[in-house]
Amino acid sequence: LLSFLSSLAAPTGGKILLNGEDVSTIDKYKFRSNYVGVMFQSFNLLPHLTALENVELSMDISGKKFDDRHQKAIELLEKVGLTADEGDRRILKLSGGQQQRVAIARALSYDPQIILADEPTGNLDGETQTEIMKIFKMLSMEGKCIIIVTHSPAVASVSDVVYELRKGSPV
Repeated sequence: LLSFLSSLAAPTGGKILLNGEDVSTIDKYKFRSNYVGVMFQSFNLLPHLTALENVELSMDISGKKFDDRHQKAIELLEKVGLTADEGDRRILKLSGGQQQRVAIARALSYDPQIILADEPTGNLDGETQTEIMKIFKMLSMEGKCIIIVTHSPAVASVSDVVYELRKGSPV
């Protein structure tokens, strides 16, 4: 589902519409670097970079212009609960919860309206899961559309809308 919504895979039938426009008609690079932020289950952060550098790199790749890219990246990390010291650490020196926060900041770095998250709390303890869900709730209240794929009843219980799939079909 997330592969289709992020245009990483094309559906064999039907259409995916964004604001009434078939996403297959939008340049894939432009679509993924402007409209949708993706958070992978395994984070997909670059381990040889710091948290801050991971966010800045995503901003560079988007092709968008920023008045002060470095400062915006710092603000995004702070928004998701990371300190300046944590932002300067290499990814492998961060906990799983901290890495997840970097992944959220990276997904937000070019200000997409849609965030797609694949099992964003799957590898986290209960307390960190609650903190991450608070961040998602805050983002949704700021107007972001957050689409989460999860097996966690706790995560589903704090979501606004839940669709349950069984063997690929809605229940």
